[in-house]
Amino acid sequence: MADSAPILHIITPLAHVSPFDVNMAVDAGYTTIVPYPRVALNEVRDLTQDMMFSRPPSAAPRTGLFIGGKDAALALDMAAEAQASIFPPFEISIFPDPAGSFTTAAAMIAKVEQALLAVRPAGLSGAKVQIYGATGVVGSIAAVIAAQAGAAVTLVSHREIAAVEEKAADFKSRFGVDLACAAAVTDAEKAQLVPEAEVILATGKAGVEILNPAHLEAARQLIVAADVNAVPPAGIAGIGAHDAAAPLPHGIGIGALAIGNLKYAVQHEILKQMRDTTTPMFVDLPAVFALARTLKA
Repeated sequence: MADSAPILHIITPLAHVSPFDVNMAVDAGYTTIVPYPRVALNEVRDLTQDMMFSRPPSAAPRTGLFIGGKDAALALDMAAEAQASIFPPFEISIFPDPAGSFTTAAAMIAKVEQALLAVRPAGLSGAKVQIYGATGVVGSIAAVIAAQAGAAVTLVSHREIAAVEEKAADFKSRFGVDLACAAAVTDAEKAQLVPEAEVILATGKAGVEILNPAHLEAARQLIVAADVNAVPPAGIAGIGAHDAAAPLPHGIGIGALAIGNLKYAVQHEILKQMRDTTTPMFVDLPAVFALARTLKA
């Protein structure tokens, strides 16, 4: 029925809703997409209840709330506020994915896990993971997902260690995960750190080389490295954007577009499910990662 058509409301604390997310929603089949820029946390409850009370209960699950922005902690707080604002029988569907970070991080860790399982039966469980660029939105969420899967994760700061210690404390409070912290500002400090890693993730600023060939030579325990930087130069030397299993001095490398293809598939599938669902969906990190593990891209 026309009055029960799927609707996607997109909120963001930023000045503009991401065109990326609008395009994804259209490609997932939404024909009604409403953007809300500059949304403050204290406005989420009223907006959410306007979305839920204005439609019959049968249409509530297909009333979607997508939460964007570039701040993972704020998006999580907004999602929690929205979830606390709904109740039967008017429960709408809620999906936080600020800067695409939840789906990107899930895709990255799923790709890493797949590569690990080929040579390490325990997969992520107990794997020593170092994340460079860990204060960013993708790196920090990748840390949570990997830690929840049993990995021993170290957040590596390219500045002072306090930056990652603050992030680790926040995620300990939110998710109950223990994340180790380190600082590696110079090439020499990175060279001292990488020999301990079985997995290295580069999630830093686009176009910045974080680890060079000498670092990879020193990473003797490395099984897999993954880089989400698609802008030359690569974040990890020797990994091309399209690489799915590039040989490195030790282990293999996975590039940004190989990760991106899976990220796109994950976000597309979640939006499709929200468009068609008859039961309300709350898409949290475990749900995003569980889906990423099942999709082929």
